[in-house]
Amino acid sequence: MQSLSNRKKVLEQKPMSFWERIYLPAIAKGLSITIKHFFKKIPTVKYPEEIRPYSKNFRGQHSLKRDEQGRERCTACGLCALSCPAEAITMTAAERKKGEENLYREEKYAVVYEINMLRCIFCGLCEEACPKEAIYLDGKHVTADYLRKDFIYGKDKLLEPKFDITKLSQNQQA
Repeated sequence: MQSLSNRKKVLEQKPMSFWERIYLPAIAKGLSITIKHFFKKIPTVKYPEEIRPYSKNFRGQHSLKRDEQGRERCTACGLCALSCPAEAITMTAAERKKGEENLYREEKYAVVYEINMLRCIFCGLCEEACPKEAIYLDGKHVTADYLRKDFIYGKDKLLEPKFDITKLSQNQQA
């Protein structure tokens, strides 16, 4: 098959010198690199006693955020699911009923919001795509488990707990 540029590659094969043929200098160079690594500082972190510092752009477990009044920010627009290259996010939308104004911010909300953590590649595209800033990858590590069904996280695991302002004011007065 001809290349697209129609240029031919000219290969020159020079004969190997005596030292290249016996490989001793290459072996000595490899051993010197190995010996240098013996005396370097060990980068291992002894986990339970020491906690590793994380970078600013660490992507942990997903979390669905609430607004200042404690209502869910997610409006089930589906942009996070569309932007997910692994197709790990699924959701079902519904209309808000009367009396649920304090639970959901918009008329439309996600009844079912699930992320398959076995498929998720933690790329952060769902976080960037969300116009309401409802999903963030700011949680802890995704923990290990034994069953596949335990890696499908629903709203029960993803939604951050409601913030009760009355408890905060009681703690400040005490």
